[in-house]
Amino acid sequence: MEVSVLNINGQDTGRKVSLNDAIYAIEPNDHAIYLDVKLLMANQRQGTAKSKERSEISGSTRKLGRQKGGGGARRGDINSPVLVGGGRVFGPKPRDYGFKLNKKVRQLARKSALTYKAQENALIVVENFTFEAPKTKKMLEIINNLKVSGKKTLFVLPGADKVVYLSARNIERVDVMPAAALNTYKVLNADVMIMAEGAVDVINDNLTK
Repeated sequence: MEVSVLNINGQDTGRKVSLNDAIYAIEPNDHAIYLDVKLLMANQRQGTAKSKERSEISGSTRKLGRQKGGGGARRGDINSPVLVGGGRVFGPKPRDYGFKLNKKVRQLARKSALTYKAQENALIVVENFTFEAPKTKKMLEIINNLKVSGKKTLFVLPGADKVVYLSARNIERVDVMPAAALNTYKVLNADVMIMAEGAVDVINDNLTK
């Protein structure tokens, strides 16, 4: 698959870049996408929810009533889960929500997401660019030149570029990330994905190992 390379003014440079069909033209696997996005969301959970159990409640351990004949459920001390203010049965405990997902499944998920973007003609390749200093105005000019204003836009760069990141930070619905950190959720969440020319090679290297 070949895609025309544009400059930051939105003009065709006359050059084309080849997108690997093994990445951008596969049979998408929706279940792999689901698992990879689920893993990303799970890893972002703090897992710090905690409630006190019976043994952790501060209170007397004196048995309040007799064992039988009270007409209600058996209970011991005032910390019983049966009573208001008592401990909680099987309450949440601090835990890690992450789980294991094989590398090949994660790669398949990213390839599937990129394939969907290619099928939707939502992939744009531009020349590598940077700024001398952070300028939100320059980033807005690029967005307007590429005719993606108002859309959720993901810029994928060959590497981390703090100047470009700071230039886009205050623009709504625009995200910037290096190609090495590309994940399934970010690709699917964007309406259009703009890749710098050098990012294409980085993605090829990462997803064909």
